Order: sequence, then C-alpha cells, then structure tokens
Amino acid sequence: MPEGERFLPNDSPLAYLVPEAKVAVPLTPVSPSELSTRFDSLGAQAKSWIESTGFKAEPGSFALLPDSNGKLARVLAGASKEGSPGNNGLWDLAGLPSALPEGIYALDGVNDREKATRMALGWALGCYAFARYKKPKRDFAKLVWPQNADRGKVERLAKGHALARDLINTPAEEMGPAELQTAAEELARNHQAACRTIIGDDLLKQNYPTIHAVGRASSRAPRLIDIVWGDAASPKITLVGKGVCFDTGGLDLKTAAGMRLMKKDMGGAATVLGLAGAIMDAGLPVRLRVLIPAVDNAVAGNAMRPMDVIRTRKGISVEVGDTDAEGRLILCDALAEAASEKPALIIDLATLTGAARVALGPELPALFASDEELAADIVEAGKRESDPLWRLPLWRPYREMLKSNIADINNVSDSSFAGAITAALYLAEFVPHDTKWAHIDTYAWNQKTRPGRPEGGEALCLRALYAMIEARFGGKR
Repeated sequence: MPEGERFLPNDSPLAYLVPEAKVAVPLTPVSPSELSTRFDSLGAQAKSWIESTGFKAEPGSFALLPDSNGKLARVLAGASKEGSPGNNGLWDLAGLPSALPEGIYALDGVNDREKATRMALGWALGCYAFARYKKPKRDFAKLVWPQNADRGKVERLAKGHALARDLINTPAEEMGPAELQTAAEELARNHQAACRTIIGDDLLKQNYPTIHAVGRASSRAPRLIDIVWGDAASPKITLVGKGVCFDTGGLDLKTAAGMRLMKKDMGGAATVLGLAGAIMDAGLPVRLRVLIPAVDNAVAGNAMRPMDVIRTRKGISVEVGDTDAEGRLILCDALAEAASEKPALIIDLATLTGAARVALGPELPALFASDEELAADIVEAGKRESDPLWRLPLWRPYREMLKSNIADINNVSDSSFAGAITAALYLAEFVPHDTKWAHIDTYAWNQKTRPGRPEGGEALCLRALYAMIEARFGGKR
C-alpha cells in the first residue's frame, strides 16, 4: 500500500448525501398498500403512466414519472410496509443510487425521524464501491440529506461499514499485520485514542505465546494491536477481533478452493475497527478497549505443527489438533488479556468456523453468549436494525469433545459434529464465568450483490452491536 494512503477513501459513500440543492427530483417512497391513495395527489397523467408501466411499489422497485415536457419530474420508490418482518426500511432505497439516472434527489413525504435516518443510511450503504484498483463504470446518484434524519448516526455507521469493507476487500498482499496496525493507528489518532502494538518476539516476552505461535512462520511479524479510548472511570467495554490477514491453514494446508477467500479472515478485526469508530464518534460514555491479534497463518520450517502443545497466556496448555484452527488460538490470548481488567462487557468477532456457515449460511452470524439478557439484547437489536444474528448454544456437555491426553485442552474436536459450538466452548475457557461475554462467528462477506450490500467484504452485525451498546450504556450526540 503506498506510503500515506488512507484506508477510508476521500470519495466515501457519504459524498452522495448532499446539502440542500436548488434543483432536486422528488423521491417518494410508497408501499404497495399506499399506492392507490397516492394516485389522487399525483394526478391523472401520473396515474395512467404508473398503470401502463405495471409499477406495483414492491420494495426495491421504482418508477420514473415524466412531466409534460418529457423530463424526469418525480421518482416513486417501492417501500416496505411499516412493521414488515425482517425489514425496517433500511434497504428500500439502497439499490437506487446505482439504478437511478445520475442527479440529485430529495426524499418527499418522509416525516418520521427514524424512517428518514434508516433511508439515508441505506442510501449511503448503497453508495459504497471498492475502487482501489478499478474505477466504477458510473457515478452514484445523490440524495439531499433528509432534514429530520439523525445525520450523526448515519455518518458514523456509514463510515464504520466503509472502513470494514475496505479493509476486508483489500488483497492480503497490501493488507498484512503491519497494514492492519496502520489502519488501527489511524482510527485511534482520529479519535484521540491511545494505540500500542506488541510485535514479533516481544509477544513471547510479554506472554502472548499463542499469537506468536500462529504468526511466527510468516515473513510478516505477528502482533497484538491494543487501542484504549475514553474515561477510565466509565464502564469498560472490550472488543476483540480476529485478525488473520491470510490463512493458508498452516501445515494442515487448505485446498485451493478453501484458501481463495482467506484475505477476509481478518473480517472480525475489520468489523471491530468499524464498530469502535462508531462508538468513539458518538462519544458513548464508556472506556473502550480494542484488542486485535494480527497474524498470517503461513507455512515455513518454523511453523507450528499438529500435536504441538502451547501454554497460553492464561496458563492453560493447548494441544494443536489442527493448525487450520488458528483463529481460536490467537483469540484465546487476547481474551485472557481482555478478561484481566474485569470489564463490564467483552465481545469478540471472528471468521471462525465453516460449521457456522453450514448451519446458518453467509448472511446470519452465529451468536454465543454467556448471559441470557445480553444475548436477548443483541438479537433484538439485530431485528430492529435489519442486521440479524442467530443464537447458538454454549452446550457445555460438548466440552468433552475438546479433551486432550497430554494437555488441558485441544484446539479442535475429533468429531465432525457441532464445530461452531466446540470452537465457542474453547474460547469460553479463557473468559471467567461471571463475565458478560458474547462471541460472534461471522462470515464477513457478501456472496452476491443485494441492495446496499455489494459482493465482497461486509461488516455483518456492526449496526446491531452498536445499537445494543448505545442502548445499554447511553451516550451523547
């Protein structure tokens, strides 16, 4: 990555939300049930045009209405009915920036503050493009900031998503542990936060042996990135993100197909940085700490081997049953450090298991939590924010699957069953039972393009976690 290049592009998605314009085409969201009542206000000519084009106001659809001179006079945008299951209207306009003719549009008839905020955020998310190596074929349409939208919320969440998406989408050649550190340091500087990093053999000196063991075979030194922000007297929240910048599988080498998307194996770290930026931007009254173990899982003569035994930061000995289960190894040392401060809340995010994807697919992160109320709050926030998660159990009897004959625990089960659960149970060994802790096993990738969600890196559950933290700990705008 060129010296001095920023990770959040100057031409960010927020560039397509503009101040009031002298000339803007009215953009009117309308649900299928509202369409007939709109005819009276639009006039006979518009009604005839809508009927002739077959517009039904389905969410995501739109109709271009001409004036008497054949110029664009108004856009009708299909919208979700209020209270539609799984859709709060966030995505209703998200496909329009790339579908409408280039120009400036202004929301019409949206007076509700929450609805206006969701639609503005959806527009911003729909204006993201990863343009580091390839210029987009066209520019996005622009939207005038809705007067009653919560501009601060839209800006911080759009920036968080853009940062996470950029980090994940950047190829591993230009997004290694050092570059991930640079992104974290830039974020910290922007918010007057402290950032320190422990690199290479210093990890051994400061007792982070599993992070070192996973990353030592790479020519790019492993490290632990540590950001601290906020008043020390405020409730402590610690976010931990898996930062495997590329995962070959180690000596238990992945197949070519299995390795293809492994630039996204730092998706947990990227999402954590995007979430941390939103929390700091909002000025939430918390003492925030971010811990990111950043490594490459590479193949070399000094790579960790199957059946090696590593003594972790917590003192628990772990047998390496599979070098391709490296994420839980780097996370366990970071979680042990996170727990040492006895924070009010620990959340870790990781692209951890294929088993979670088999169970839930690419769009639903798996949620594990040690506390019932915490789990319920996260799930409910996901529903409100159209950012869903699905809870899986920390089924303690499956801990038996992680037994080792020569160490306290194995990093994998010898069974093909319950892989996401046993991974979460491994991590649970490093978090005290009385600590409120959530583990999220995410895919961090859109398999296909949908409105507001282009194919590529994705900050799944960022909005849900931000909403939960804001609701629990309050804040200022």
